Amino acid sequence: MNYTLSIKELRSVLSAKGSLLFIKSIPGVRYSEIVEVVLESGESRLGQVIDVSRDATVIQVFGGVSEVNVKTSKVRFKGESLRIPVSSDMFGRVMDGLGRPIDGGPNIIPEDFLDINGVPINPASRLPPSEFIETGVSSIDGLLSIVRGQKLPIFSGSGLPHNRIATQIVRQARVRGSEERFAVVFAAIGVTYEDAYYFMNSLRTASTIENVVSIINTASAPTIERIATPRVALTVAEFLAWRYDTHVLVLMVDITNYCEALRELSAAREEVPGRRGYPGYMYTDLATIYERAGRINGKKGSITQMPILTMPDDDITHPIPDLTGYITEGQIVLSRDLFRKGVYPPVDVLLSLSRLMKDGIGTGKTREDHYQVFMQLVSAYAEGQYLRELTAIVGSESLSDRDRKYLNFADLFERRFINQGEFERRSIEETLNVGWDLLATLPEDELKLIGVDYIRKYHPKYRS
Repeated sequence: MNYTLSIKELRSVLSAKGSLLFIKSIPGVRYSEIVEVVLESGESRLGQVIDVSRDATVIQVFGGVSEVNVKTSKVRFKGESLRIPVSSDMFGRVMDGLGRPIDGGPNIIPEDFLDINGVPINPASRLPPSEFIETGVSSIDGLLSIVRGQKLPIFSGSGLPHNRIATQIVRQARVRGSEERFAVVFAAIGVTYEDAYYFMNSLRTASTIENVVSIINTASAPTIERIATPRVALTVAEFLAWRYDTHVLVLMVDITNYCEALRELSAAREEVPGRRGYPGYMYTDLATIYERAGRINGKKGSITQMPILTMPDDDITHPIPDLTGYITEGQIVLSRDLFRKGVYPPVDVLLSLSRLMKDGIGTGKTREDHYQVFMQLVSAYAEGQYLRELTAIVGSESLSDRDRKYLNFADLFERRFINQGEFERRSIEETLNVGWDLLATLPEDELKLIGVDYIRKYHPKYRS
């Protein structure tokens, strides 16, 4: 990438530690400003200002400082923050965490250079999310519907199939209405080479690759690149959404790796740690990422986020999922118990929630019976789960015929509704019809949350 920016100042390096350089502060240096580190050999490396104080300026160097001679190396301040080239030609391409192509193709011919920190959306110009995005996954579309402009994270755990779910959503997601432009920006943050190969291979063979922009940051890349990756992805999404009126779905895997990079930088700067060693400003930092989702008055496009994070020790109270839950509008929680049963995707329906679902479903958006079917399915499944726990205590002999039907419903619900093939795409109509087939196993007078008109119209008993 070409960073031809004006040079503000030239200073000698005072000291180096890890991947950090420490130099004397000079007037006018700004946080996030890009610098050029000139080595004794004449080689140049890019860096970024990550701290400014009265006495010293701290610079994080892309690529590390192992070859930096503090007596002879120089630092040039560029006067601007990191910008990346953006273009509609990015579709179908795979790039690294700084937006540089890594798929063997040509360089991106830029239409513009944009600051990766973006521009905050004026709260007065925000529009409420209210239009459905179809992922093709029944447990999400039917029970945890995501709408354009929403932030709906997936809380996973080590060893759970969140990578497979992410690539399935990338392949299958779409907006209803052929006249709408839709794109997916996929960002892998701090992943292993094995996972990076899996993502690149899966995306390369997907039939929807022409609508996908992929950004892959590996664990071996510099820490500062990991910090930049989600911002680069969102900058690409903003360009497509606001410049080309595109509805963009941004998937980011794994936010936990991003937060670990924040903690690493914080420790290197010897900051006072917060909860579990994470910096006290992590909430604010995450908010600068998540709040870049939304819809803007006067703009046709939208940005929707599905960040995916792994909970250390499956602890939903851990600072990363805890703070994420405060900022976003719900969560999709993956269940290790369902995973052990062989259910894919193992979505824990009763722990999950989409707070904006009601605004994005119903007549003209999904189907008129959607909300009532959702309420009845969750209610019946909760009853079945309660009876499972009761049976473990008192045995199944004490259950009534009604109880046995709800117990059977819970089993069928997991096997036929939640469980779905990795390459199986269900439309919202197919998802709701599967729900009706399951509800038909219960007595009709138990469907108290569904109107009689909808029962007469959609119940299998009357459809046939």
